[in-house]
Amino acid sequence: MTMDTDIIVVGGGPAGLAFARQFKNSRLHVTVIEKAPLESLQNPAYDGREIALTHLSREIMQKLGMWQRIPENEIYRLRDAKVYNGTSDYTLHFPEPKKARGGATDRLGNLISNHNIRRAAYEEVAQMNNVDLRCGVGVKKVETSTNQAIVELENGDKLTAKLLVAADSRFSQTRRQLGIAADMHDFGRTVIVFRTKHTISNQHTANECFFYGRTLALLPLEEHLTNCVITIKNTHAHELLDMTPEQLAQEAQKMLKGKLGNMESAGTVHSYPLVGVHAQKFYSTRSALIGDAAVGMHPVTAHGYNLGLESTDILAKLILQAEQKGRDIGEVGLLEMYNVKHQLHTRPLYHGTNAMVTFFTTDHAPVKLLRDATLRVSNNLPPLKKLISKQLTG
Repeated sequence: MTMDTDIIVVGGGPAGLAFARQFKNSRLHVTVIEKAPLESLQNPAYDGREIALTHLSREIMQKLGMWQRIPENEIYRLRDAKVYNGTSDYTLHFPEPKKARGGATDRLGNLISNHNIRRAAYEEVAQMNNVDLRCGVGVKKVETSTNQAIVELENGDKLTAKLLVAADSRFSQTRRQLGIAADMHDFGRTVIVFRTKHTISNQHTANECFFYGRTLALLPLEEHLTNCVITIKNTHAHELLDMTPEQLAQEAQKMLKGKLGNMESAGTVHSYPLVGVHAQKFYSTRSALIGDAAVGMHPVTAHGYNLGLESTDILAKLILQAEQKGRDIGEVGLLEMYNVKHQLHTRPLYHGTNAMVTFFTTDHAPVKLLRDATLRVSNNLPPLKKLISKQLTG
């Protein structure tokens, strides 16, 4: 059958665009459908999200040409990480990798603002002759058969392809229309993010502070510039969202007992619902899920976009291998292989993260004691710390 395109990608976010970029210099034609206007891809607005990237993610982004498009002074070093429990000053410490002393690396990972990642992905894709960006129009309906995938747009246009790829967020309507079930965990909390300037150095160290009733994550950018991430129960979110940016910075200073010195606002405040998602499988007939449509992680382990990039890399490699051998890029065997490879990593990480978050945000007296004991035991078990560090760095 004659198709309008080889692959249709629903969603022009950082995962969808990174996936399209995987096919540079290939004979495959990719069409990306994005409901937002083209301007939002060309000049994405700052949204408060600072993305922690593993070494593997850096390698993938370098291969795709995305990393080279990020301004060097906006790639922030993440040297090490510490975890605090309640009001205790005791920390579970994940130091910079040992290889750093040999000069191989000087960090656990890197932090890059989400809007910079989105812009870099767009700029790479915009140069590709085999990618068609259809912006400013949403998807009305998708359906697949053994022969083709059909996408009907809200303007009435219909497109056919050999393969449909959903990359339209953790609340993916495409996933729902494909009949793929998903585990959706609503934590009943709101994430509030904002940048602060402070007088004491953050030493390029990330901090995860599991206070009682609230969680505060500190993501180091410049030495005296930190992104603050507060998670709080939805019923109390208004207490912080009603504050001015300066009042919010003062609230963070109070929560930290002045550990970063005097703190002041350094930008706008953004908030998001805290919901985790994991699809039961990552494919259906002539279709696959990538990015948050496959797995939407709790931000505590900072693995959301890392897993999204991995999904694009795994699926694209399988497709390119099939295309080079003259095989059907939408065949079920290929999609099953993608599903197995990606599920092996994401499923234990997703459920393990959710269990850890539930444990460290349960404030009953016996659990508080157990939380503290868990940090101390973990700190003194090198194999366990090494395992966690490997997950953090990718």
